[in-house]
Amino acid sequence: MTIDDVKKELSSDEQMLASAFKAEKIYKKHKLKIFAVVGLAIVYFTGTAIMDKMVQDKQESANTAYLALEKNAQDTSALSTLKANNPALFELYSYQEAVKSSDTKTLQTLSTSKNDIISDLATYHLSVIEGKKSDSKYHSDLAKIHNASLLIKEGKTVEAKEELELISEESPVYNISKMIKHYSIKG
Repeated sequence: MTIDDVKKELSSDEQMLASAFKAEKIYKKHKLKIFAVVGLAIVYFTGTAIMDKMVQDKQESANTAYLALEKNAQDTSALSTLKANNPALFELYSYQEAVKSSDTKTLQTLSTSKNDIISDLATYHLSVIEGKKSDSKYHSDLAKIHNASLLIKEGKTVEAKEELELISEESPVYNISKMIKHYSIKG
């Protein structure tokens, strides 16, 4: 080793020692801030993990309650658990049961739901059960067929035909509307 090599090595050691002193000085000056940031990060990640676990537990509880209701629709405990843990799934289950049993009271309640899909479908099925004109965003073509059948019963065949003409050829119920026009509406 030459003297120049030793000087370079000492110089790099001095620089490393100087940077260590600077880091210690910064640490002492900002120690409270560093601990606060680290503490906040720990609290944030811990809180997030706890909240995620709580949400997952609620979902599992709601799913278990739903499966119990599928087996036994009279299980009031499962019904209240479902309602408490997943109101949207509770509304869907209530809608499904109301349609099965033609429960107009429940359908009336669900027709004012904040969930647009449940509200629309409940309103549509309520209209069908009550034999009234229906309108639906999600069952629009079925609503047209229903409305046409009501018009046919009233003897308004021209209006019924016009209602059925609104169903496009791409619709899954187009053939049904075509058959109704052919067999029910003369001319």
